[in-house]
Amino acid sequence: MESSSLLASAIADSDSRDFEATDLDQAIERAREALLALQQPDGHWCFEFETDCTISAEYILMMHFLDEIDDVLQEKLARYIRLKQRQDTHGGWPLYQDGALDLSCTVKAYYALKAAGDVPEMPHMRRAREAILAQGGAAKSNAFTRILLAMFEQVPWRAAPYVPVEIMLFPRWAPFHLDKISYWARTTMVPLLILCSLKARAKNPRNVDVRELFVVPPEQERHYFSSKGFVNKLFLVLDKLGRACDPLIPNSVRQKAVKKAEQWFLPRLNGEDGLGAIFPPMVNALEAMTLLGYPKDHPARATCLKSLQKLIVDRGDGTAYCQPCVSPVWDTGWAAMALLRASSDEATQAAVTRALDWLAPLQELELKGDWAAQAPDLAPGGWAFQYANAYYPDLDDTAVIAGLMHVAQRNTGEPEKYRERIERAADWLVGMQSDNGGFAAFDRNNTHYHINQIPFADHGAMLDPPTEDVSGRVLAFLGVLKREQDNEAIRRCVAYLQQAQLPDGSYWGRWGTNYIYGTWSVLAGLSLIGEDMSQPWIRKSIDWLKAKQHADGGWGETNDSYLDPTLRGSNGGVSTAHTTAWALLGLLAAGEYACEAVRRGIQWLLDDQQAAGEREAGLWYHPSYNAPGFPRVFYLKYHGYTAYFPLWALVRYRQLSSGSRSQS
Repeated sequence: MESSSLLASAIADSDSRDFEATDLDQAIERAREALLALQQPDGHWCFEFETDCTISAEYILMMHFLDEIDDVLQEKLARYIRLKQRQDTHGGWPLYQDGALDLSCTVKAYYALKAAGDVPEMPHMRRAREAILAQGGAAKSNAFTRILLAMFEQVPWRAAPYVPVEIMLFPRWAPFHLDKISYWARTTMVPLLILCSLKARAKNPRNVDVRELFVVPPEQERHYFSSKGFVNKLFLVLDKLGRACDPLIPNSVRQKAVKKAEQWFLPRLNGEDGLGAIFPPMVNALEAMTLLGYPKDHPARATCLKSLQKLIVDRGDGTAYCQPCVSPVWDTGWAAMALLRASSDEATQAAVTRALDWLAPLQELELKGDWAAQAPDLAPGGWAFQYANAYYPDLDDTAVIAGLMHVAQRNTGEPEKYRERIERAADWLVGMQSDNGGFAAFDRNNTHYHINQIPFADHGAMLDPPTEDVSGRVLAFLGVLKREQDNEAIRRCVAYLQQAQLPDGSYWGRWGTNYIYGTWSVLAGLSLIGEDMSQPWIRKSIDWLKAKQHADGGWGETNDSYLDPTLRGSNGGVSTAHTTAWALLGLLAAGEYACEAVRRGIQWLLDDQQAAGEREAGLWYHPSYNAPGFPRVFYLKYHGYTAYFPLWALVRYRQLSSGSRSQS
């Protein structure tokens, strides 16, 4: 359906009417009003942030670990999990809409439902169990799932990777050190080291087991680990050696390491926003504190539990799910960006100003977080993704927010209102550039790739290397800022992007699905630094986007493209509003506003806008997951992506087609 011949035929056979300018204006107005209605009184937006059933299942199991079971909430979570089971296909649970069965997610979902009272004889439980056994049983699930099963005494501890808490005592020059792994791995791992080394045991008050999920009885299973390549085999040998030597570790050394781990995560608990402001570290910290004897009413433990409870979304229909985190800074930045040029009326501009005033004080200007390990002399200046996450600001949010501030303040009566914040952000971003010229999400030079080979890292997500999409975003900000001192950083980043481009012209998307997202991000950055967009290597990216347009005028991309790169830019002909918006924004950044592909894409957005009385009226909607948390193992649905990105694409098109050539 995406071949050039079929596309040409579809164009020839289609109704070639042009939409009227009034249609565009009316669509923008409806979307503007709908988005404004979702703004919080204090000026921010925060859309739901959904993931697969793993997180909700883990929340149920956490309550059983602690013996603190909220039966009402448990049933709401269980109903949500039941609704997400793919009874019509594989019988298990996928990682994203219409995805294949994921064994680990399915094991956790089954265990959570059984803990919630579902008996194995129920049809949906039987179907899930058959699917698990057909995949080799729960013994084949990933390392994190086997650790959870070990804590619930469903598998022996030898089924879990050996991760001694003595890691906390390793020197920085060691092959493995906390500074060498990503922020999400670091915050997840430190409290988990305590749980694994002390062999935590869940209270499991209702004595729920899942022995029926094993092909071989778990105590007899001998193949919990599989080896892939020489380095992985070497780490498996070291794993066995460490496990054999573990009883020889002096108790004093273990207690010293436990104390160091405890002293590491306590200052980072981050109040009611939680350790790392993401679910897995919060759960591990809560369970670690419980294991260490913290009473329920201890302020640290009670606040940690509160941070988890705040992630629950009660959908009002008898179901609830647990978010992996929240996204207010990200949502607010993009929503304000979409509205900035949507209307010059007082209400819209006041909404943008309220958003900026809400965002401004969230910039971290004092605390040097974990990122400072690789940039000790750099002054802080970044924004985090969540309401609060001072130790872990990220480059993507910082580039978006600071860029928005720079563009917005030029049209206000206070052109220097955010100047100091913008300069601090730019200095921090440039200081976080990795040696290869690219920019990562949270750290610089986080490229110790051997770490992804350890048995604990079978998910392959231990690192935070530079990526094309974040690099494009930082480039875009530096481009609109136009500081001469950033020219060398820009040059190095462009060189990195030239090297990262795939032969067909596309770019991989680390933080959004997938190559269309990555290609838009890069094109926007290149355009805003004033790069000649007619250069052959850039034209390849533009032409690739055009070639991926569907016959209906839209674009779409499956998360399967993270598993099979030959699917990049493809979704079986199914178009989605967020992907169409990204493709259009990429083409518009390249100056292609008058081309047929853009006209047809805009028409698709106009036709797909939700009418009055429909879900998300005035905005757009699609059930698909639109971003990876970790490619291949964890995916997300940003509910805001179908709210602000299509609106921004329409606004940018109107702005360019009406004669403005501003790239702001």
